[in-house]
Amino acid sequence: MSVSAIAPPGPPLWLLAEVTYRCPLHCVFCYNPLDFAKTERADELSTREWLRVLREARALGAVQCGFSGGEPLMRDDLEELIAEAHRLGYYTNLLTSGVGLTKERAAALKAAGLDHVQLSFQDSTRELNDFLSHTKTFQLKQEVGETIKSLGWPMVMNVVIHRLNIDHIDRIIAMADALGAEYLELANSQYYSWAHLNRDHLLPTSEQIRRAEAITDEWRAKVADRMKLFFVAPDYHEGKPKKCMNGWGNVFLTITPDGTALPCHTAKMLPGLAFPNVREHDVRHIWFDSEGFNRYRGTGWMKGACVTCPDKEKDLGGCRCQAFLLAGDPAATDPVCPKSERHGVVQAAVAAADAGEVPVRPLVFRDPKASRTLIG
Repeated sequence: MSVSAIAPPGPPLWLLAEVTYRCPLHCVFCYNPLDFAKTERADELSTREWLRVLREARALGAVQCGFSGGEPLMRDDLEELIAEAHRLGYYTNLLTSGVGLTKERAAALKAAGLDHVQLSFQDSTRELNDFLSHTKTFQLKQEVGETIKSLGWPMVMNVVIHRLNIDHIDRIIAMADALGAEYLELANSQYYSWAHLNRDHLLPTSEQIRRAEAITDEWRAKVADRMKLFFVAPDYHEGKPKKCMNGWGNVFLTITPDGTALPCHTAKMLPGLAFPNVREHDVRHIWFDSEGFNRYRGTGWMKGACVTCPDKEKDLGGCRCQAFLLAGDPAATDPVCPKSERHGVVQAAVAAADAGEVPVRPLVFRDPKASRTLIG
């Protein structure tokens, strides 16, 4: 479909500034690309370049700006970037492991206008939290949680859920409640990048999902007056595709550390698709005119089962990255959908998890050496 045939989208309401891929953690489910080590520190956008991106996206209509990574606190100019985003009128949030968020730096970020912090944990126990991140960070995260509360930020916690920690969900929610969290996102891992590489270790059983949802519902009744719980089920088990990022190029704009602009975190993996860079194009051109953002907008690109599906306007065909990973074709029906010709791949993965099959390949932790080995 030609770019001119696609109805103009609205503005990119949500800007995700992935300011660096550098990170002290080595999580086995990280959504950063497997070849993240190719983006060295020298390739990261400069402070001036990021300030220009913030201004251009705000002028286009972006209203929320998330600072992510890697670990965004690895950037020494984070306070300056947040201060400019605040001045421009964004609602700002920091997505962090907590590493580097000292009391002094937290106070500086508060003064810069940061609106809220989302703090990630890997588990409710020191042993598994530190194992999954391959770092000794559990106690630090507890202290950072207290700092967040002391500065008056809303306490927002995120825990990626998978087979290795899902049976601890009762204790995870109890930990969040004890820390005074107002929001807890229990985000079942979606299987891209490092999580896809480690999928056979991480995919929960159907019974684990059922039990975890029931426990979460029990906690919702107990903490309804003080904490909101969000349980994001893995689409492998749901049997229905999710609208990717609320629609490809619909509201979500990611800028990676080297300036590549993407409609979702992981789209850079897709073959035969050139994504623009903010060093070469302004945000207006990127959002409205680039082939990368227009390729899978709307429904005109669809083929196969998606074409006649009555739900195509609801799910917009599901996830393009998942279609590529599981069907080898970014334009295919998302294989989590029962109508997909490749749905058997998803069924087989869930059946293997339910059968308790032990993966032959060991867990691969995110780190630059593994990154270079995997792409070498």
